This record gives sequence, structure tokens and C-alpha cells, in this order.
Amino acid sequence: MNFAYTLRTSTARTLGAAILLFLPFVAGCAFDSGVAGEPPPAESSIAAADEAIPVAALPMFRGRIESVLRFSTNLEAENRVDVLSEAERHVTELLVEEGDTVRAGQTLLLLEDEAQRTALRRVESQLDRSRLEYERQKRLFEQDLISEQAYNQARYDTEQLELALEDAERELSYATVLAPISGVITERVVNVGDHVETHAKLFQIVDFDSIVARVFVPERQLPGLFVGQPARVLAQSLAGSREAAIERISPVVDPQSGTVKVTLGIPGNQGLLPGMYVEVDLVAAVEDDALLAPKRALVYDQEQVFVFRVAEGAEGPRAERLLVSILIESEDVVHLDGDLAEGQRLIVAGQAGLKDGARVRLLDPAEALGSVAELGAASAPTYQPAS
Repeated sequence: MNFAYTLRTSTARTLGAAILLFLPFVAGCAFDSGVAGEPPPAESSIAAADEAIPVAALPMFRGRIESVLRFSTNLEAENRVDVLSEAERHVTELLVEEGDTVRAGQTLLLLEDEAQRTALRRVESQLDRSRLEYERQKRLFEQDLISEQAYNQARYDTEQLELALEDAERELSYATVLAPISGVITERVVNVGDHVETHAKLFQIVDFDSIVARVFVPERQLPGLFVGQPARVLAQSLAGSREAAIERISPVVDPQSGTVKVTLGIPGNQGLLPGMYVEVDLVAAVEDDALLAPKRALVYDQEQVFVFRVAEGAEGPRAERLLVSILIESEDVVHLDGDLAEGQRLIVAGQAGLKDGARVRLLDPAEALGSVAELGAASAPTYQPAS
């Protein structure tokens, strides 16, 4: 079982693609200083330092964000039973085939039973005679005509034959193989006429409504887990995701891997099959109306996180450096805590090496996307913040 731990989101999926699309345009604007092969015009160092830096910015917006823990695993069926033969006999009749749905107690297969039926009739006959003899001995004992020993012997003989009858009935019952659980026949390993040994495997039955996904979550994530916590299951062979939820959380931590086994139930099966390789998205945190920023806007300085906000100055727009903290992080966007507001523009390209208060020249994101489209990316998605 492979383990992978990533973060992803269902919100603003197109944002990352849009930002990446206009990066070439940003770079082109930043370095296209004149005709190819000609040296740049001479300028003073002061003028060069005060030249507006081309950047691209996108506005902050409100929307839904999820922090998701992603794992990979293979699905399992918790209710899976191997049906075994309880007697050494020949197979006389098969009543089910692979793929058939069966219910608990349904007859699956018949074994030869002639000898067992004969043995049962013999014991029944002996028991009938013994019971008659016991009743006769009981009446004689009550009249003090026989000894207590003779009476007890008659009762003992009857009890032994009753036990023999139970044994004979049980041996006969072994000829009829019944389904121990409800489910689907996933494997048949015998044919009519086969001689099967005691405890030989005959069928395998799987309850497809008991499919679960088992993942191993790092112990640092344990405080955020709870029974009933929602999750999604994604299989490569099936379109879309399937709903799931945490069913059980192991009470111990594996000392070797530092992980906790978490079992997720998948109600109603939803077309999933045992053994399927799937990705499990465990929803760790959700915010339905969060102030979101493009993840590309983040600038890391050791353990601190900053963003550059576009602020209007007397000589035009300038970059304002702000310290922020991440509340929820997804693949494309982040929910930030800081001096920010909806609609404020954050620099998402060109902020490398940017200084606080530096003059900036804003590029048109739509123009940037259009320039890339002309190069063959006309079908690329565009970034559209939620209104």
C-alpha cells in the first residue's frame, strides 16, 4: 500500500492554470527592453532603480476552500468468506455460478448423501424401538417388577440413540452447502463430479456493501480526525468521486511508521470493487465563505509568509509587503489571516526580489492570457474570481 500526503481543493481549480499561463508574458515584458542585438540606452542608476517593475496581480475573493489530506490505497471488502466443505464426498450438483448474488442460507452446492440417508434411517429405526422398550421398562419399574438398574439401562440406551440421531442428521446436512453470508459469488473452485476433501475450499462470497478503504494517517493529524468525518474516494476507472466517511479510528499508533489506521466506510458500494486502487481525500477543514488569495502570491522568508499588495501612490501603483499567516491551504488558493480585504490585488508574478514600496507596472491578466492563447493555448481556462 502506497502512502501519499498532499493537499488539494475543490475551489477555484482553474486559478493555478491561469497564473501559469501568463508567466511567459510577464517574463517577456520584463526583459523586452529594445531591439534584439542593440544595447539598452544608457540611464543613470537612480532612474533605473526607480523604474516601474512589470508585475501581474489578481484580486482576492470569497469562496469555499477545503483542506484535504490525500492518501492512496486498495479497497477491501470486510465481509468476505471462503465456503469450505465439511465432509469428504463427491459433488453431485452446482446451483450457483461466479457473479451470482446469493442470500445467507441459500443452497450453493449438493454433495452425495446416499450413505448418510441410510445411516439416518437406521438410527431412527433403532431409536423408535428403544423408546418403546424404555416405556415398557418404565411401567415395570413403577410396579416394582424390575430392578432400578434395568430401568436405568433402558433410559441410557435411548439417550445414546438420540445422540446418534443428532450425529446422523448433522452428517446428512453436510451434503447441502449453504451460503454463510449474503453477497456475490466471486470464485468457484469445484465442478460436478469432483471429490472434495474435508475443509476444501468450494466458493468465495464477497459482500459488496461492506467495501472499506483503509488509510494510514500521520499521528500529527490525529487531533483533527473523528468518526463520521467526510471523505471522497476517486478511482481511475470511474468518473467523479464517491462519498465516504470515517468509520473507525485505531486507538494505537504504529511505532514503526508513526501512523494511525483509519477505516472509511463507503455506503451503497457506488460501483466500487474490492481490490480497486483509489485515492482517498479526507476533508480536514472546510470554510464556505473564506477570503481567498492565489497561492502563487505567497512569498516565504524563512518561517514567515508575506504577500505583496498593490497600493496606489502619488506616482502610481506600488508594492506593499504584508506579513500574513495561513489558516487553510489548498492546492491553488489559501485562506489568509492578515490586513487584507476582498477585492484587493495581490501580486502573483514578478514579486521575486521585489522590495517594499517599489513602483510597479501592472500587466493585464486577460492580455497575458490572450498572448499565450495565440501561441496555442487558446482553450486554456481563464481565472474568474467568485462574485
